[in-house]
Amino acid sequence: MSSLLVADDAESLLVRLVGPAQRIELGLERMQAAMARVGIPADLPFPVITVAGTNGKGSVVAYLEALYQQSGYRCAAYTSPHIWHFTERLRVAGAPLAGQRWREKLSSLAPLAEEIPLTYFELSTLAAFLLCREEAPDLAILEVGLGGRLDAVNAVNADIAIISSIDLDHQALLGLDRESIGREKAGIVRQGRVLLYGDRNSPCRSVLDAAARLDAPLWLLGRDFDLDATGIWQHDGGAAAAPAPFASSAAQRGNLALALAAVYQLRERLPHAWPAPAQWEFSPQILGRSQWLQPWGEQGPRLLVDVAHNPQATQALAETLAPETGRIWACWGMMVDKDLAASVAPLRGKVDSWSLLAMPDNPRAATPMQLRSQLIGENVLGEVSLSQLPAQLDRWAKELGSGDVLLCFGSFYVLSALPRSWFLFNS
Repeated sequence: MSSLLVADDAESLLVRLVGPAQRIELGLERMQAAMARVGIPADLPFPVITVAGTNGKGSVVAYLEALYQQSGYRCAAYTSPHIWHFTERLRVAGAPLAGQRWREKLSSLAPLAEEIPLTYFELSTLAAFLLCREEAPDLAILEVGLGGRLDAVNAVNADIAIISSIDLDHQALLGLDRESIGREKAGIVRQGRVLLYGDRNSPCRSVLDAAARLDAPLWLLGRDFDLDATGIWQHDGGAAAAPAPFASSAAQRGNLALALAAVYQLRERLPHAWPAPAQWEFSPQILGRSQWLQPWGEQGPRLLVDVAHNPQATQALAETLAPETGRIWACWGMMVDKDLAASVAPLRGKVDSWSLLAMPDNPRAATPMQLRSQLIGENVLGEVSLSQLPAQLDRWAKELGSGDVLLCFGSFYVLSALPRSWFLFNS
């Protein structure tokens, strides 16, 4: 193996071995064959929680990670995509593993990658499984990358499966309607093992049928458990005080309720985590989910960052903005394969001025012209390049006051364009 490969940063090495992240090939055959070659069993030697869902899965993972960390358990959490650095994808005891660990593991897998045509996500997941095995955590929390049934994460068996929500997204890969998408996400359910499901108002029949077919005990949010606005988590006639979600929305209460239900279900194997403390000792860390920032100080506008990129998520974003009485200026950028019209619809009429984000280096990104076509009748100021977004926000901030809001939303790429230092100034 060349010394150049070893010297590369982890993501550059990964891309050299298997190609870019944009290459998506769903299916478990390659992943299962690779796991067999390196001796990773489908049943890992520690409890596993797998989290799937259209929206909310990142928040559920963050809540679980914080709940177990403050209970003294050493937890591994695998998530995607990363925001600023590839090593963010795997955290152990709340911190990313060093890039050197990733490079060494990926380098050791290079011969295997030449034999089995793994994708970017598959090889990174395989390396993460190997690193988890070396770290021997008390628990692993695995976020599904895309869908569920055919996602690489689903090559291991979960003790608890969580489906946070199901809505229209990635239809070209997962199906054209909620029932089809639900069928794909329900692929993470295992025979006789608990499923926690968060669609309280309109659960997909395909998910309910999968639970029944696999004799998997189903807990449905709003039916079998819930977290009310007073901070009480309830189930089967029992109740327990809960820490506060990091946003007061009904969606975040539901996400926290799912995490608490998982902790309750695993209380015999990990007893120190239940009952959960009523206050956070380790705050949940989740970026870009209705996240309020204040990089310009108390006299400047607040910045609201949200990676919302489908109708369900932008509806929740609109509800977050509903109490605001000041001016709202929005920067919108989104991938062209999303439902642009339905995604922006909940925000139309609620934003005073729009700016459209240009991402010329990203072939998946919608152009400003494509975005503008969905905002007929709205006040569109113009466009801004993603690379110039922080500087443009600084300029706009000088025109707005403390009662106003700057909103950036639509994609993880939007979030990654913002300086990490801004996230130190949470409002």
